[in-house]
Amino acid sequence: MSETHEEDGYQGPATLLVGEHEFAVTVELRGHFQPIDGYYRWYGRIAADPALSELLGGRKTQATLRTPGAEATGELSDPDPWDRYRIMGTSTPPFVIQTTLDSADL
Repeated sequence: MSETHEEDGYQGPATLLVGEHEFAVTVELRGHFQPIDGYYRWYGRIAADPALSELLGGRKTQATLRTPGAEATGELSDPDPWDRYRIMGTSTPPFVIQTTLDSADL
């Protein structure tokens, strides 16, 4: 049985708050509703930022991410080889998601 997941997302500028530090970053985010547990899962990468890397040093930490459409708290973790930190969260994402069907989607 094949199942497809519709994904929402956001790509662009954002503000990242880590403790009392604020960073202007660029993000690429995706998300989808997980029917098994009933939660919306969102995740993505933050473009490499030397100041963020210096602060975190590769450690996991909680952070708040603000985009023009919304704000959410998530966890920063595992920078990739290009020093882009992963961010992920559960429930309300830091971007607007479609909540109604457009007649073109029917």
